[in-house]
Amino acid sequence: MSSLTLNTWLPWLLPPLLGALIGYVTNYIAIRMLFRPLRAWRLFGLRLPLTPGIIPAKRGELAHKMGQMVGEHLLTAEDVGQAFSKSSVRDALRLAVTDKLARLFDRQLGSLESLVPEGFRSRFRELIELTRTKLVGLIFDYLHRPAFELALRSFVYQQSGQFLQRELGSFLSPARQKLLHQHLEKKLSDFLQSAQLAEALGHYVDHKTEQLFANQKPLRELLPPELIELLLNQLEKEIPPLVEHFGTLLYDPGFRERLILKGKAAIDAFLDSLGGLAGLLSGFMDLNKIYAKIPDFLDKAGDEVAAWLKEEGTQQQLAKLLRERVESLLARSPASYLEKLSLEKANAMRRFAREQAIAVVQSQRTAETAVELMDTALERLKGQSLHQLLETGLPAGVLEQSRESLIAYLLTQLRSAHSRHIVDAVLAEQAQLWLMQKNLGLLSARLPNDLRQELETGICQMVEDLLKKEAPRLVETLNVRRMVEEKVNRLDLLEVEGLLMGIMQEQFKYINLFGALLGFLIGTLNLLLLRLL
Repeated sequence: MSSLTLNTWLPWLLPPLLGALIGYVTNYIAIRMLFRPLRAWRLFGLRLPLTPGIIPAKRGELAHKMGQMVGEHLLTAEDVGQAFSKSSVRDALRLAVTDKLARLFDRQLGSLESLVPEGFRSRFRELIELTRTKLVGLIFDYLHRPAFELALRSFVYQQSGQFLQRELGSFLSPARQKLLHQHLEKKLSDFLQSAQLAEALGHYVDHKTEQLFANQKPLRELLPPELIELLLNQLEKEIPPLVEHFGTLLYDPGFRERLILKGKAAIDAFLDSLGGLAGLLSGFMDLNKIYAKIPDFLDKAGDEVAAWLKEEGTQQQLAKLLRERVESLLARSPASYLEKLSLEKANAMRRFAREQAIAVVQSQRTAETAVELMDTALERLKGQSLHQLLETGLPAGVLEQSRESLIAYLLTQLRSAHSRHIVDAVLAEQAQLWLMQKNLGLLSARLPNDLRQELETGICQMVEDLLKKEAPRLVETLNVRRMVEEKVNRLDLLEVEGLLMGIMQEQFKYINLFGALLGFLIGTLNLLLLRLL
């Protein structure tokens, strides 16, 4: 019964099932023939049709079409330019720039040499040495040109002119003047108190004293006439107070006591000089009474003497006598005063003159007087320009010669080999310090916050503008179409097959199933047509 049933249904089932199998296998083979065989098959030297597969056989055309599609439709210059105009791209770009700048600013930079890649550091050092040599050569080549001499001359004349036109007072503020006063006072005091000055002054005084003691000329010829006249006039002016002072001495108890004693001594001396007559006279007069009369005599004589001394004629006569006495002293030579002195007294006078001169020079009064004189002179000169002071104090033409000498000296020194060696050594030392050794530290520590923000904004804007402007041109230059074509041509066929199968495997499965369904339907339709006919 079961056998009869199978025989009954088998003719109806077999054609649709065979159609489905044929459809499925046919589609599967067709899909496989897209990739396989990878190479052409040949029989008796002839290439079999449909070998290699469609994709291996048409890979060049496929690559060309893919490149054309990507370059002309998927990734065009206009599309790239528009992409950079999107706010999301701009935000991502700004974030990337900010992140990169933050890493740069907050990184320890080390020395400038350390920023150069290791393989280029020797070249970097050679470049520094070459730059230094070239720079020294350029500097000294310019220093030897007439243009530099002209510029230096103009600079020296301009600056010296401006400097010399300034008043001396412009250099001395009250604080500076005070410091200058203190400095000069200390220096002058130290100089006056120094042993070297005392020794030099002692030798000078000894030399002048020796010359004076041996001089045979009258004092009048040795002393200035103005000094002599001043001395005589001063003596005449001093006579009235001296006479008045002498008159008051007659009433002074101590002076009167000395005069009484002198009077008694004079009377005794007079009597002693009489010899034998002294005893005769002593019998006629009482010496004690005579001694007692002396104070009364002084009282009467004192008034008369004081009145006599106040008379103008007396004072004129005294002045005349004093002048004549001084004139007689001035008529004698210094040697005449010392010719009767012993050697010991002469040496004592020399020592006295030496000690007095040193004492006067080293006295505080001398230092104060010198400082006062300097202050007075400085106050007088403060209103004058330096040019006026130099023109007044220097011979004619010396200032101009000094400028020319200064220019010649500067040119000689600047152009010398020694200066070249110094400049080269300084540049080498500074290059070694600043480029090879000095740690640059954090860049952020050297940049203000506002400048950092401006840099970030400026760089972002610059990158955006650059990308908008140059990206389309770069896309055209890169030739995306050719790149895609070359890339597809270089791909392994198995990789292409795996890539397409990985993407379209699900679709290929449905194509196979659709082939089986179509074969089943065709088999069923064929069976119905055969049964009906």
